[in-house]
Amino acid sequence: MSVQRPGAEQPTTELDARYSSALHPRPGAADVTATEWDEARRRLEAAEIFWVATVRPGGGPHVTPVIAAWHGGALYFSTGPGEQKARNLAHDAHCALITGGNSLTEGFDLVVEGEAEPVGDPAVLEEVIAAYEAKYGSHITSADGTFHGIGDAIRRGDAVLFAVAPVTAYGFGRDDGVYSHTRWGF
Repeated sequence: MSVQRPGAEQPTTELDARYSSALHPRPGAADVTATEWDEARRRLEAAEIFWVATVRPGGGPHVTPVIAAWHGGALYFSTGPGEQKARNLAHDAHCALITGGNSLTEGFDLVVEGEAEPVGDPAVLEEVIAAYEAKYGSHITSADGTFHGIGDAIRRGDAVLFAVAPVTAYGFGRDDGVYSHTRWGF
């Protein structure tokens, strides 16, 4: 897997003016700039819910919510080996993880495109389980937590852990009606 490691080269960053307020005069539009990858990564690290889009064997889309953790240059999520997204990824590893908000005039949406690779290395599994626990706290660590036991399920193989290293990522900003569209290439 070609996971970006800390200190690795930063992705190329560009503002796509076609889909940004830079082409549509309004207050603040002249100041629209591309969002730096460090800011996007910070938002990925903080986001709690992601939507993963996979491709069904027949070519149709499948989209479902997941929790995910950013670690070592990739987004990690898990699923049961028999669930639709796992079956889809076994057929076609291409996927996208999406997070953001649903307001028309405020927020920042992120799309990370790449290939999901199952993780089998026990050391990486433990690192990501620790990242999940640090990020989601009692949702994972408490016996009453929504995802309690996910670490043990991953260790036993009852849940498959996937890593998605970004190939391309997009950021869609909305700041009081001023829009930006940033593309990062890895």
